[in-house]
Amino acid sequence: MSALTLRLPDAKHARLRALAQSRGTSVNRLLDEVTTLLLAEFDAETRFGLRAGRGASKAEA
Repeated sequence: MSALTLRLPDAKHARLRALAQSRGTSVNRLLDEVTTLLLAEFDAETRFGLRAGRGASKAEA
């Protein structure tokens, strides 16, 4: 596991802290969940692009 330093404005950090508290989790866990969602979205877009490329080449043939 590695560490990441993230610089945020104080107001945004306070809002994230309040959001995490309202969900009963830590800011660290909240950011971990957000990055998981973003990476899943990126993976889905990548898979879609690859499949679309394969489909386009079949349609041209």
